[in-house]
Amino acid sequence: MNPAVSVVVPTCGRPELLRRCIAALEAQTLAESEFEIIVVDDTHSRLGPASARNRGWRRAKSDLIAFTDDDTVPDARWLERGLAAFRPGVDAVCGRIVMPIPPTPTDYERNESGLQRAEFVTANCFVRKEILERVGGFDENFRLPWREDSDLQFRLLKAGCAIVRADDAVVVHPVRPAPWGVSVKQQKKVMFDALLFRKHPELYRSRIRRAPRWDYYLVVGSFLLGFAWPWAFALWALLTARFCVHRLRGTSKSPRHIAEMVVTSILIPPLSVFWRLVGALKFRTAFI
Repeated sequence: MNPAVSVVVPTCGRPELLRRCIAALEAQTLAESEFEIIVVDDTHSRLGPASARNRGWRRAKSDLIAFTDDDTVPDARWLERGLAAFRPGVDAVCGRIVMPIPPTPTDYERNESGLQRAEFVTANCFVRKEILERVGGFDENFRLPWREDSDLQFRLLKAGCAIVRADDAVVVHPVRPAPWGVSVKQQKKVMFDALLFRKHPELYRSRIRRAPRWDYYLVVGSFLLGFAWPWAFALWALLTARFCVHRLRGTSKSPRHIAEMVVTSILIPPLSVFWRLVGALKFRTAFI
């Protein structure tokens, strides 16, 4: 007999984290015969998690697919409670993400913990296989782990699928350690906001971001104007300082973290604008 659910776990060169995730899956209260675990290693192909998940669910034996990531720790009753949410007429289920962070986090930790408030994330969701086949699975143009889950959610909504929440189906998602200045590297992901916007402009504006990042454009514009009118550099410095103070509010005040916020607050606006424009050109959309 086929299992009741197939769990798809994409991974990319993180064996210790993967072992922790698999151990949590093996400790599920659901009977071992009721689920299979499909690990898709993207270490060598580097096609991205969207491609890895597609390869996983297409090989699944079950009619119900559960998705999580290699850096998560599913609660022992995750599968049991996720399955219980599939009443007649339900096509997909979103579980709850828990991301423990310190009382005084870094800016990076606070930003990452925002995943707890997301509507639909592939670190904790269940979708019927027939529905994935109908909508074509994940869009593999999303080459980085960013917005591919929102794209699937939006296509499910457009297809008239019923998506429900199961807050008792919990996956713990510890915040991974990150190198100094990680927020600078993360700006490249903004390029895929342009792809999501091109495909779903109304849903993007209503569920992701209502307005463009005019503050970033103002920072970059004031800096460029400074070469013609030096007074504009004062505006740039004021806006950059305001951005830095905003990021430090409620976060760590260690000298290392303050230094990181100063440097990255200077670099983030121009890099974000750059990758937004790259995305707009690459995906041929009026995304700003």
